[in-house]
Amino acid sequence: MRLYYVPGACSLSPHIVLRETGLTAELSRVTFAGDTRTTEHGEDFFEVNPKGGYVPALRLDSGEVIAEGVAIVQYIADQAPESHLVPPPATMEHYRLLEWLTYISSEVHKGFGPLFRPDLPEEEKTRVIDRLKTRYAYIDAALAGKEYLNGAYGIADAYAYTIFRWSPRGDIDLTAYPNISAFMVRMEGREAVQMALTEEGLEPLMG
Repeated sequence: MRLYYVPGACSLSPHIVLRETGLTAELSRVTFAGDTRTTEHGEDFFEVNPKGGYVPALRLDSGEVIAEGVAIVQYIADQAPESHLVPPPATMEHYRLLEWLTYISSEVHKGFGPLFRPDLPEEEKTRVIDRLKTRYAYIDAALAGKEYLNGAYGIADAYAYTIFRWSPRGDIDLTAYPNISAFMVRMEGREAVQMALTEEGLEPLMG
């Protein structure tokens, strides 16, 4: 397998899951330069992922490519069921996992999108951040009395951790959300997270 990534982007989530499973996968960093996307292996990334040239993408040994983060983390976890990163199918715990993955994707991950625009008007930026803060408050309340989102550690936690690392872009102070802050510290104590951060040249967010 080959995982295409950009340091600190949402591709960090499947990278963490890979390290949690212990599966072997080659990393291929993608470089953005104007309208071009090239990989460190000399590929045109638009040919790897024609849906927009965004990361992550996972090339399987068969040559097939999966190019959506939520699908990628589920695929990786399914290759190592002994890691227990997803609950058994057709259980309420599994549906709750899908619920969390969808919420993070549509309400938090997507919510950060406008903040990556350098031309975003200040008034709109304020509205975007305010919406994100309501999502943070919901997740903070959901984490009360729990170490991880779905109770047991799993792929949704790797995804949430990755997106919460973007908090400084929205000037969102994590100390205002004590359960999220504790979650982030807990995540950065995991060996797999430390390995992924090191391999991408990133520093822990929580110091």
